[in-house]
Amino acid sequence: MESNQLTVPVLIKRKRNGRINIRSGNKVDIVIKSTIWILALLTVMAFFFFDYTGLQWERAITETAYNLKVMFLEPALSHFSFSEAIHQVGITLGLGFLATILGAIIAFFLALMAAENLSKPIVSKIVRMLVAYIRAVPTVLWVLIFAIAAGLGSEAAVLGMLFHSVAYLVKAFSESFEEVNPGIIEALRATGSSWWHIVIHGVVPSTFTYMLSWTFLRFEINFSVAVAMGAAAGAGGIGFELFMASGFYFDLREVGFITYAILAIAVVLEIMSTRLKNRYFSNSANA
Repeated sequence: MESNQLTVPVLIKRKRNGRINIRSGNKVDIVIKSTIWILALLTVMAFFFFDYTGLQWERAITETAYNLKVMFLEPALSHFSFSEAIHQVGITLGLGFLATILGAIIAFFLALMAAENLSKPIVSKIVRMLVAYIRAVPTVLWVLIFAIAAGLGSEAAVLGMLFHSVAYLVKAFSESFEEVNPGIIEALRATGSSWWHIVIHGVVPSTFTYMLSWTFLRFEINFSVAVAMGAAAGAGGIGFELFMASGFYFDLREVGFITYAILAIAVVLEIMSTRLKNRYFSNSANA
């Protein structure tokens, strides 16, 4: 009986010491390695086409080192107080939190329609195509679009982040729903359970930890976007203060302080995310 299984081609070469060297020789590996080498070569070649006219290497390196020293070794506040800095950080966190919570709620219902095991095929395809289009547009561009439509302010920032958050979470949630054990869904259907009963008692308990993890990850992304959009969309927050310190006042010490504040918040969010994952994933594993 002939086997219909696909085999991966390999190149076998016998060394002088008698050992056999087996290495992969399939087309996928060749394409990946070739692409990496071509990109690396183009990157190196790009440095030879830069315009270095008037560039004084010694002066440039010295001034860069001095600016970095002032920025990161001498951080200080000059144009606003420490309490105002905390308030601005709170605004940025609030923008990211609001966009994430609203996005997670909307994405949950859309993901139920996008999941192939919970929805009709035509509905699933339509929702997937719609969110794929939204997700293909960068968050920054969505914010700028709403800044033009609704005017500069926190509303434009929240709407822009909300659009991309919904598309991002719909994909994550729907894939989690599709990984639910089919036996659970079939067992509930066999008992005469309604569609909502299956979702609430079968799908949500099985995917809650994954939805929580994806939602918190999106919150971390929205926080970084809110920092960038503080100036671009006029949303305020610590991002606007960073823009003013770097582009208007050119206060390197204040830029350093704001950078440390943003890094501190990012570290705190990462610690919270890790603890939530360990807590809920361990509980689900023990269950």
